[in-house]
Amino acid sequence: MYLKLLLTASVVVLGATVPILLAGGTAQCKIKWLFGIPCEDVYGALVNQIKAWQIQQSCLDAGETCSYELVSTAPNQITATHTSPKTKKVNDLQFLLEQSTVCKVTGEGMCEPSKDPADNSTNFCSLQNLIDGSDLIDAEGYKRFTNKWICAGFENANCTSP
Repeated sequence: MYLKLLLTASVVVLGATVPILLAGGTAQCKIKWLFGIPCEDVYGALVNQIKAWQIQQSCLDAGETCSYELVSTAPNQITATHTSPKTKKVNDLQFLLEQSTVCKVTGEGMCEPSKDPADNSTNFCSLQNLIDGSDLIDAEGYKRFTNKWICAGFENANCTSP
């Protein structure tokens, strides 16, 4: 009985922590952020940053901080895409906001995985660049939670290089 329980628990834990490669070869990243400011302020900052970094004629000098597109908004949800100017890969992005004593934000990014290890952090950077660019990293109570098990490429991410 104990062995069966241990085996079941192991499968559940491993299933939740193995780097996420979805059916069809899609890579995924999940990040949780906490903010000590109202979710409506976080929501507005993210939507404004996505609009500020809309597709431009040339992104050569902007690195990865351009080519975002706002797909849809709903109360407590933002859906966007980011097309990498370098690799032309499209990341599907979603932010879910939940107000409690703090504003909890869950960001998810999905894209086709790459065999190039330098490209594996695009989901993380597509999400985190918006938080950085909107200055939400300076917001009261800012905290970020992720790891290499739920965000492929996180441990090697360099989001500042063009």
